[in-house]
Amino acid sequence: MALFSRNTKEDKATKTASASKSAERKAASRDLSSVLLKPRVTEKAVKGSEKNVYTFLVKRDATKYDVKDAVKALYNVTPVRVNIVNKHPRQYMSRSKGRVVAEKGMKKAYVYLRDGDSITLV
Repeated sequence: MALFSRNTKEDKATKTASASKSAERKAASRDLSSVLLKPRVTEKAVKGSEKNVYTFLVKRDATKYDVKDAVKALYNVTPVRVNIVNKHPRQYMSRSKGRVVAEKGMKKAYVYLRDGDSITLV
């Protein structure tokens, strides 16, 4: 078994070095102002805002933690919970046009705030 053994000191050193590099890349690549594309103002979103739930369109690669940090930075409120919904693009046959029509996809984030906190969107 000596052929397949490794020096454990070298393995530990390389693991810690690679972990610190990946943490630096994540911190440097997060531009919080570009995470939230725009607030989504629909009937359902306006009803939700009465219950302290706000809806935003977000970037495709955004995570819940990115959205939470972006809301903290841009609106100075701390979200209690963040839910993310992916709407995949779909193609369907249009009855009026008689051809295939493509619907765009999007990624939405529902941001839940504490009672008393609010965001002014308009």
